Amino acid sequence: MEYVTLNNGVKMPIIGYGVFQIPDHAECERCVLDAVEVGYRHIDTAQSYRNEEAVGNAIVKCGVPRSELFITTKIWIDNYGFKNAAAAIDRSLKKLKTDYADLFILHQPFGDYYGAYRALEAAYKAGKARAIGVSNFYPDRFVDIALFNEVKPHVNQIETHAFLQQKKARDVAKKYGCQIEAWAPFAEGKNGFFTNETLTAVGKKYGKTAAQIALRFFIQEDVVVIPKTTHRERMIENIDVFDFTISADDMKAIGLLDKNESLFFRHDTSEAVEMFYSWIAQRGKI
Repeated sequence: MEYVTLNNGVKMPIIGYGVFQIPDHAECERCVLDAVEVGYRHIDTAQSYRNEEAVGNAIVKCGVPRSELFITTKIWIDNYGFKNAAAAIDRSLKKLKTDYADLFILHQPFGDYYGAYRALEAAYKAGKARAIGVSNFYPDRFVDIALFNEVKPHVNQIETHAFLQQKKARDVAKKYGCQIEAWAPFAEGKNGFFTNETLTAVGKKYGKTAAQIALRFFIQEDVVVIPKTTHRERMIENIDVFDFTISADDMKAIGLLDKNESLFFRHDTSEAVEMFYSWIAQRGKI
């Protein structure tokens, strides 16, 4: 396993296992146990995934000391605002069956994220979080948070894959000492990701799959990746990316795949804000 060192000295595994869209508790618990058994030490969950309890069960059962695991969870917009977020942090820790999270993140840049971020700062100072950060914060809102708060985000988790390599966001994050973390590093299979001509051609040179090449590309760029799969054999494949190095020419070829466009939706449009607002309103949280 390779690690990155966050700007506060905390070491974070450069590859993790994500549990997005595994709401079934038994299935999620099984997946996390499999992931830990095959070598993952970084698990990424969120309040909105509704599987923190399953992750917590796996943490207790896996047999690996808590100090050797890196657990991330994210606060959802429902729980923004200082008081709400502070209470939500404690609820997440209870579900995760741990006294601290290695990384607490704000999941979206909408609503009272300022109040929520200050709750993260308080949790960080109290030892409930070893690091704090944000997710889906584009450069403008990221810089806003970084400049106008006491603790600069240690991590920004954003959509990052071969077709959206986030070069601008990575440059801005680097300026503020923040680590970029890639969600959807496989682009959720969009744009023919797993059969992409460039990724498969490069893969043949190293005896690796397109998925492994994509992960290795970002690892060499010092971007943390959190691939998700429910299949044990794919978990093994995804973590088997530390025994080769992609050449400079091949890195350049993969870099040319960047279209600088989201394959899901942008978070800096009025439509995105309205969409998230409607979700929260429908649940009676506004």
